[in-house]
Amino acid sequence: MILKLPRQTNLTYAPLLLPLILLPLAGEWIWKSSFPVYFEQNKEVVLVFNMIYIVLIRLVLLDAMLFLFTRSSRLALHVTLIRIVGLYLEITLITILYFALLFYIFGIFDLFQYNANIGEIQLASIKQHEFLSAFYISTVSFTTLGLGDWVPQSLNAMLAVSAEVILGVVQAAVFMAIIIYAQQNKEIVAPQVKS
Repeated sequence: MILKLPRQTNLTYAPLLLPLILLPLAGEWIWKSSFPVYFEQNKEVVLVFNMIYIVLIRLVLLDAMLFLFTRSSRLALHVTLIRIVGLYLEITLITILYFALLFYIFGIFDLFQYNANIGEIQLASIKQHEFLSAFYISTVSFTTLGLGDWVPQSLNAMLAVSAEVILGVVQAAVFMAIIIYAQQNKEIVAPQVKS
């Protein structure tokens, strides 16, 4: 039996479902708050599970959404391209947020060492704003900027950063390929008129 997709799939609200990717982290937050000793004993395994989960889910969802967006309707190329750019922006933000929450839940000072030479007051300020620091680490990792101020302290932290970097590089490459394809397709569909 061959599964056929409907010709006109309405995906207007599909991007609203993407934040559901973050739900497992809510369960882990509750688990960490309710059973801190048990969480502490198993946090390395849970961290590995999170890395596998986000890589698989992200790639599957991204592929599925791209496939559906490009085949859902007979919209103009520029409208489809705008939808794809919006999808990529949303997936980028969700991925950065996912890793930021992951680093925050598992403790940025347990996973990373801060290497910048700053005073005690600035370090205290960073410790008071751990989520913002986790968001910063995640953004720097995803964009492969790598300033070197935060260095992973454990193998699992290194793997988490590596997974995020790979997701960022792959997403940037696929995004560029889509832009190039759209530009080539545009030239084929509407050739320049020479006067």
